Amino acid sequence: MTDKILIGGSDAGQIFIDPAMGNRHGLVSGATGTGKTVTLQVLAEGFSSIGVPVFVTDIKGDLSGMSQAGKPHPKIDERVERIGIENYAFRANPTVLWDVFGEQGLPLRVSVSDMGPLLLSSLLELNDTQTGILYAAFDLADEEGLLLLDLKDLKALLNWMADNAKALKEDYGNISGSSVAAIQRKLLVLDEQGAEQFFGEPAIELRDIMVTDFSGLGLVNILDATRLSSQSPRVYAAFLLWFLSELYENLPEVGDADKPRFVCFFDEAHLLFDQSSKTVKEKVEQIARLIRSKGVGVYFVTQSPLDIPEDVLGQLGLRVQHALRAFTPKDKKAINTVADTFRPNPKIDIRQVIGELGTGEALISSLDAEGVPTPVEQVLIRPPVSQIGPIDEATRKDLIQRSPLYARYAEDLDRESAFEMLKKRAEEKRIEMEKQAAAEAAEKQRLAEEKERERASRPRGRQRQGFAEAMIKSTLRSVGSSLGRRIVRGILGSLMGK
Repeated sequence: MTDKILIGGSDAGQIFIDPAMGNRHGLVSGATGTGKTVTLQVLAEGFSSIGVPVFVTDIKGDLSGMSQAGKPHPKIDERVERIGIENYAFRANPTVLWDVFGEQGLPLRVSVSDMGPLLLSSLLELNDTQTGILYAAFDLADEEGLLLLDLKDLKALLNWMADNAKALKEDYGNISGSSVAAIQRKLLVLDEQGAEQFFGEPAIELRDIMVTDFSGLGLVNILDATRLSSQSPRVYAAFLLWFLSELYENLPEVGDADKPRFVCFFDEAHLLFDQSSKTVKEKVEQIARLIRSKGVGVYFVTQSPLDIPEDVLGQLGLRVQHALRAFTPKDKKAINTVADTFRPNPKIDIRQVIGELGTGEALISSLDAEGVPTPVEQVLIRPPVSQIGPIDEATRKDLIQRSPLYARYAEDLDRESAFEMLKKRAEEKRIEMEKQAAAEAAEKQRLAEEKERERASRPRGRQRQGFAEAMIKSTLRSVGSSLGRRIVRGILGSLMGK
């Protein structure tokens, strides 16, 4: 264990990162194939080595090798010698693999309640009216004791609100069917990207990932995002938004510390900012500015500094810039941006060197103990002590099943929640209506039978008398009609005769 993290060597000697500045965030950028992923691996295992838990999103599937000790190689030996690393030894890192889809790691889930209406409305890009309905849904769920665990719970509650809009209007205002339908459509888009697997239980708990092992090494949590980032960008954004918010809202202020409490690495960060809504970007930017006070460091890994919004870029204390190629005007702009953001070193022409860097080389500037950027240095990145590249499927399966968190997170938990409770209420209402209809029909039948009994219970004489009276009345009507016709014909005949 050391109080500083060795990142590589230069003409000035070995280059270290001060862990006390680890919560000031950082950026690792460079063209494809220049060594960004290895640098991420070096930084992650460096923080783990001093007892800092780490969370990494693995976009290309290359980082699972951190769970295994590295193997000797002539190029590694050469680099170790050039940098002058003493007592270099291969070792594995304590690692837990995660996957939203539960295929390449333990299932990573978040409940709808944990996400909350604010983050969910931002993610779905709802307007003010729709956001108001979503807030009403969460408030109603609290009032009625309805658990919102997965998307089917939220969908069922929204449908129930639309069906009972009149009864809810006094407490929650107008709940229009069109607004509810609009929310349902946006939930459908999210669902089709895999959110059905993301939202649910058991939900991941920070206390399970922010731990050290028995030897004091920080746990390395690797989220396999190969499928997530390409096929489900909204779900990826949902997770990142929730994860950073959860860290910020639940961790206490720590002030200045000798090392971070937790460090996050987000590989291929341009995918996040390119494919996220403006609202999500603004939320990420806000949290990135504030979360360092909670002792959390956030490190973005991407191809160009231009992929990161300026408000976020200005918050990054560590800059690791691998080679950039000036093939296009955008590439030249990126090189100028890099040159302008580094603290100058009179020995280095940044604009020239940045295009000449070899694989595994980088321009680096970090923060000193006073929080001041150090002059840029041309650095040869040290080799990781863990395996470079992914593990095979058999090793992955074994690692997942041997995880101490396997028993807690491997199986889905579908306890009774809003969907089941509302379904039960609907069934109870149907049964009650059927009972009421049956009672009304029985009462109607009873009245009919009572009337029939009353008719049947009349005395026979009275029945015969009634029959005779009816016959007399019918005869009189018949006689009267016949006599009337004769009188009319008589009168008309007299008149005609005249």
